[in-house]
Amino acid sequence: MAESAKPITSPVPDAWYPSLAVLMLAVGLVIIASFFIYEATSSRKNRSLAKELATGAVASVFLVRQPCFY
Repeated sequence: MAESAKPITSPVPDAWYPSLAVLMLAVGLVIIASFFIYEATSSRKNRSLAKELATGAVASVFLVRQPCFY
């Protein structure tokens, strides 16, 4: 009838969590730094809302999606 259920496992080994957290945090901070540099060096006439939104979205993905430690 029904097959035995398989346990739910993480797609990433538990030993990789600390390294992935540091890597994703570093990438997110670099993207934020590039966003601030872009804002500080470009004039109001040359700024692009699409570029600002895209940069913010990519940075938020890297900074929010940290591996959970539970």
